[in-house]
Amino acid sequence: MLQVVNTELWEMNLTIGYCQYLLSSQINYTLTNFAEHKEGISHDTINRYLCKEKITPKIVWENVQDKIVVSENGCILFDDSVMDKRYSNKIELVRRQYSGNEHGVVKGIGVVNCVYVNPDTEQFWVIDFRIYDPEGMDKAS
Repeated sequence: MLQVVNTELWEMNLTIGYCQYLLSSQINYTLTNFAEHKEGISHDTINRYLCKEKITPKIVWENVQDKIVVSENGCILFDDSVMDKRYSNKIELVRRQYSGNEHGVVKGIGVVNCVYVNPDTEQFWVIDFRIYDPEGMDKAS
């Protein structure tokens, strides 16, 4: 039997799920690992989706703002990290930068995440992010 799928809803759930996966995964953040933990979705399906979609900070905020559980004890955290790309030679945003994880300079992509944390419910939400791109900073402002 052919199953009818609401494509827009499916893609929104995939976007949110993938963003939360990237936030919570501390070691293995590959598409293959994500697909292994998401029922009914293959690595290729996720890859095709991510190639055609551009997840912007605005899209992240629009998808999460109504889901945040605000608390008087809540706080906003900023976390910078470097996605290690030491074997990449053709990715545009890869540059040599310091990685605290490696305690030295590596080739990678710098990302700053803005996360709202509710310590009462032990929940957190990515509310914004920026990719370090010194050549494109004037264009993005």
